[in-house]
Amino acid sequence: MRLGVNVPNFGPGTDPGILRRWAQTAEGLGYDLLMVSDHVVITPDVARQYPAPFYEPFTTLSWLAGCTSRIALGTTVLIVPYRHPLLVARMAANLNDLSGGRLVLGVGVGWARQEFEALGVAHERRGRLTDEHLAAIRAAWADERDYRAGDIPIWVGGNSDAALRRAARFGEAWHPLRNTMSYLRETWPRLKDLAAEHGRPTPDLAPRILLRLTASPVTGPDRLVGEGTIDQVADDLEQLRLLGAESVLLDPFTGDPDETLHPEAAWEMIAAVAARMTAR
Repeated sequence: MRLGVNVPNFGPGTDPGILRRWAQTAEGLGYDLLMVSDHVVITPDVARQYPAPFYEPFTTLSWLAGCTSRIALGTTVLIVPYRHPLLVARMAANLNDLSGGRLVLGVGVGWARQEFEALGVAHERRGRLTDEHLAAIRAAWADERDYRAGDIPIWVGGNSDAALRRAARFGEAWHPLRNTMSYLRETWPRLKDLAAEHGRPTPDLAPRILLRLTASPVTGPDRLVGEGTIDQVADDLEQLRLLGAESVLLDPFTGDPDETLHPEAAWEMIAAVAARMTAR
């Protein structure tokens, strides 16, 4: 099972030097994947959670590809309706080619209504637009003479039934975000059934989980995967492996933008997980 890290590409403490250190720290600790998120216009609804500066994902990943040599690079998640599909197809194909085949394209429909309005995109049509755009991206990538896309996996993010259906149709993986273990166990069989309906193989399970290490155990039915002592997190990762997860993305950002001013705390957590998993 591959392990990755979600790197904050936003917030008051984020700058090129910090992004480079994030990438090189993750690669140096042996992680297999780093991913960044996506917003285009930092409207008030976006800024409440992901304040400026916000580094655009394709630009950021292109630069981080040159700062690293081995680690895979991805989006968690690219908001598909924000860009013309042929532009996405071109940027993704070029980044994959220039990085030596290291791109993972995580995709989603988005949520920020004010950002949709600023971009002139219909918020109420975002699901249908995402499906149409993904089909167009796949069609463009089929032109190997021009796009030279290679084998770019699409991870479909989201926890809704519509996201599951989208993953069954378009995804190499389903990329659910911050869930309980019971939700993943209950929902995973549904994806297998949907994929069979479309005559496709079942996408891989590649969840993004919270990483929040605590001194004392976190208990209760609402405990999120990745939350608790290092023993609990290690057991969560083992349970995900047994469930069939091919990749797991650790997300150490707990919601306070000021965390980006002190990334050392997050680096200590991902180092602790890396050391624990190496010792198993």
